[in-house]
Amino acid sequence: MFKQILSKRAYSKAVGFQPKLDYTALSNHASAITQNMKARNHVTVDMTEFVRLNEKRLSLYNQLTALRSKRNEVSLATQAAKSKEARSVFIAEGQQIKAQVKRVQEDLSETEEGLLERGLRIPNETHGDSPVGPESQARVVKIVGTPRKEEEGLKDHVEIAQGLNILDLEQAAVASGSSFYYLQGMGAFLEMALVQYAMHKAASRGFMGVMTPDIVRTQLAYGCGFQPKRGESSQIYGISEDQCLAGTAEIPLAGKFATRLLNEEELPQKLVGFGHAFRTEAGGRGLTTKGLYRVHQFSKVELFAVTTHAQSEEMMAQILKLQEDIFTDLGLCFRILDMPTEELGASAYRKFDMEAWMPGRGTWGEISSTSNCTDYQSRRLSIRYRPKYQTGDQHTRFCHTLNGTAMAVPRMIIAILETFQRKDGSVEIPRVLRKWLPGEPSHLFV
Repeated sequence: MFKQILSKRAYSKAVGFQPKLDYTALSNHASAITQNMKARNHVTVDMTEFVRLNEKRLSLYNQLTALRSKRNEVSLATQAAKSKEARSVFIAEGQQIKAQVKRVQEDLSETEEGLLERGLRIPNETHGDSPVGPESQARVVKIVGTPRKEEEGLKDHVEIAQGLNILDLEQAAVASGSSFYYLQGMGAFLEMALVQYAMHKAASRGFMGVMTPDIVRTQLAYGCGFQPKRGESSQIYGISEDQCLAGTAEIPLAGKFATRLLNEEELPQKLVGFGHAFRTEAGGRGLTTKGLYRVHQFSKVELFAVTTHAQSEEMMAQILKLQEDIFTDLGLCFRILDMPTEELGASAYRKFDMEAWMPGRGTWGEISSTSNCTDYQSRRLSIRYRPKYQTGDQHTRFCHTLNGTAMAVPRMIIAILETFQRKDGSVEIPRVLRKWLPGEPSHLFV
């Protein structure tokens, strides 16, 4: 099924564009790619077979070029023939060459199909400073604030929310199934406040606001790198033969640039998009996934940028600074982690996570991430730019794309409820959110 989804014909038919992978460059770095896949614990592509297929592709291409040249020569000879007998000989030879061309073309198409199917499963390169190994090897870059610990009577977010009557898990299970929820009363307004705050904060830094569709083409999701890792099930909700629910607004935001050719002067482009994230979240339930921590649907504000090669590192720093400012102004204690290879997924060249201290859970919980995907996504989605002083398409380059979470609402609600809980059961709301909450005073849940 995965091979069928990623096939050359299916990809082109569903999305209307053809991924542009450099097969020769991949072949030339086969050993490094194999090591990179192992370091990422990624589904392994047989690079020996990949190299063989690429050599076959080049050989078939040379054969095809030679046959086409010979066909042209025979065509000219046929036209110049002085007798019917000579013309008949050339016509017969031309028919034989035509049949050979057809066979080679079919073989070449099948070979390229195999290369594309394998090439699309090769993950991005990895930044040299990224830690190697599983999540436990993440490097703590910075801690902001002081964790609230060792206090008696601290509650988790579910107990707090139910006491305030702002969360209904039971009826959501009746209506939709487990791992869904209703936010109600002030809880509903808290979600809207968080979304408004994140959108406005990003807009103040030059990000253009976008309301994204929640349904996307499945090929777009895979082109962005949302494919299962080794031993994992797909997290994507499929709804038709070629459409699925978006797992994050990053996917439709990337789709906004798919097949586009930009001028270098137009870059960077920065977007902040609001959408709903849908994830199957296959696996067992337990204390670590309790309540709002791991759900099938949630609201999310996503940052997305398209840059030149030279701009992407600086853009990643900009996104990280914006995220840090958002969580600092909310008054949260959080830490920034440089994520190791096994946590990078398929598309990320480098990734930083932010985790908030959640007192009721007594541990850190991820609230945000930032990834530089370099040209991984743009090669699969045909997002290119024309460098300055160049004309035509001959010298275009693939853009770099970056993404980051500005606001994952349920995780943020957990952090706020547990961090700012009071002994009387109320919760103090961060000052930056209060203008979007109704009533006076609007700074407490009571």
